[in-house]
Amino acid sequence: MILYLHGFRSSPQSFKARLLAERMQQLGRADNYLCPQLPASPAAAIGLAQDCIKDCKPADLTLIGSSLGGYYATWLAEQIGCRAVLLNPAVKPPRDLEKYVGVSTQYHSDEPFEFKREYIAELQALQIDHITRPERYFLIAATGDEVLDWREMVGHYPQARQVVIEGSDHGISEFADYADAVLAFCGIPLTAGAAGSGL
Repeated sequence: MILYLHGFRSSPQSFKARLLAERMQQLGRADNYLCPQLPASPAAAIGLAQDCIKDCKPADLTLIGSSLGGYYATWLAEQIGCRAVLLNPAVKPPRDLEKYVGVSTQYHSDEPFEFKREYIAELQALQIDHITRPERYFLIAATGDEVLDWREMVGHYPQARQVVIEGSDHGISEFADYADAVLAFCGIPLTAGAAGSGL
């Protein structure tokens, strides 16, 4: 099972989430992929994620987290012992999201939502200072990320599997080139001859 956790102001309509959903469908594994719309409250987002995976064995589960979703995925992976793929993950969102307290809009719908001040404390409660068992983690970080510092990401996941993309951007525009490597790490069998992303 794969649970994809999108980033701040994002949604299941994000490029990477849709690409992975399409790839899983091609592989006949659509039923093994979930990407819910996360609420603005970090505590509520974690609660929703836990509800989605409550029947999964840790060995059968991989969390894929993009940006803020990577922060959530790291906390969850440390709690339950599953694998996690981090895509330009937020490492210090209590610091980075302070400026977004107030009303923002969703990227894909322009729907307004409120990021409340108490959410900063909810984020602080999810801070993981040091990961355990780095072999459970796969980090993809882009040096061209215009939102977050890739060096913080690399430093936060020492000894984990890491791919550092020279250039690119926060959304990882070339993610199709890495989709099958991500799915292989998740334990998803790839079809014969699927060396690339197939997309």
